[in-house]
Amino acid sequence: MSETFQIPAEEAAPAAVEPRTHRARLALLKRLADVVSLPSSRVNTFERAVTADLLVEILRDADFEERARVARRVASLVEIPNSLVRLLLRDELDIAAPLLNESTALNDADLLDCIRNATGAHRRMIALRRGVSELVSEALVDLGETLVVEALLRNDQARLSHAAVEMVVAMTRHQSQLVPMLLRRPELRPSHAYVLFWWAEADARRMILQRFAVSREVLQETAGDVFPMAAEEGWHDALVRKALQFIERRQRNRSAADKSPYGSLDEAVKAAGDGLTRELAEEIAYLSGIKPMTGAKILTDLGGEPLAVLCKATGLPRGALRLLWRGMRRPETTEAGEIAPALARVIAIYDMVAVDRAQTVLRYWNWTLSSAMTPALIQAIRDDEAPPDEFSTPQRAAMLAFGDELRR
Repeated sequence: MSETFQIPAEEAAPAAVEPRTHRARLALLKRLADVVSLPSSRVNTFERAVTADLLVEILRDADFEERARVARRVASLVEIPNSLVRLLLRDELDIAAPLLNESTALNDADLLDCIRNATGAHRRMIALRRGVSELVSEALVDLGETLVVEALLRNDQARLSHAAVEMVVAMTRHQSQLVPMLLRRPELRPSHAYVLFWWAEADARRMILQRFAVSREVLQETAGDVFPMAAEEGWHDALVRKALQFIERRQRNRSAADKSPYGSLDEAVKAAGDGLTRELAEEIAYLSGIKPMTGAKILTDLGGEPLAVLCKATGLPRGALRLLWRGMRRPETTEAGEIAPALARVIAIYDMVAVDRAQTVLRYWNWTLSSAMTPALIQAIRDDEAPPDEFSTPQRAAMLAFGDELRR
């Protein structure tokens, strides 16, 4: 006859009795892990779940090496019970690492739970996983951890959602090291890049203009017959008028020139060479076909590249660029008599960008940085709210670009 072992009740076990080894526990952990690892043909879903629940209870009080051994054992499984995987993912990084690095059984829900309940080191390891989804990337970026975001941006196999990109753009305002990595991402769109431009360094600005200063030729050809239709209707449809203003070829404002005391944009720029006043800056903005708010942003930019975009988009010659530079009291030459590096850089931008592409950038700035400034948007910026879903793309862009100015 086989012996029958009666397991003593916990309360009856002497407190002083402590086994010298954990052979029984190690054996039981191995057996339970073996059952969890069995294929579906050997164990059904409910049996696997019950076994996993028992395994989880033991692992809660197990030591490091015991937990690590189970984690390594199940990391290669195609299917891991939910309760077990979440316990292991929340554990110390060295225990969670085999799963985070190797397991293909983890779904977005498992990763999101780890993001919420584990450490920054765990989140960085998630950011480095193959095929990070838009949902997971958004949750990672939302916490604003620089090292995690850097890892995510370097991961070519991660996919960023539109909202995640917007959050990273906002982070770049105060963390410029993210800019080069973000500019390499395929998810970056002109709506993001044209806003990022305002606080980017010189090299990044040049890259933005090279990559995102696109032509509107296709739009102009496609919508060419809409212009006479809108004219026949007296331009009463504000939405159509706004869109066509973005598409049309002419940049300068002819009606503003008729009312201007200077008669033309060229003459206003000549006057600015003697000193740029606020009134003259507003006049140049109107003559250029942009709002004064956009003009002020361009003319007060420390780098000067937006000035090159303005001059090229409006058909002003290179000499006009130098006149505006002089009018803003910026150095034109060095002590050695050579052209000042900042001015040389701005002239290079002027020479690089084509007229039509410069107009695209200028009009997008004007669209996003002035037309989008609704009272609700301004209030949201002052309240330091995240851009809600009801705001449009240009409105969210304006929130990013003018956030600091409107909070003052």
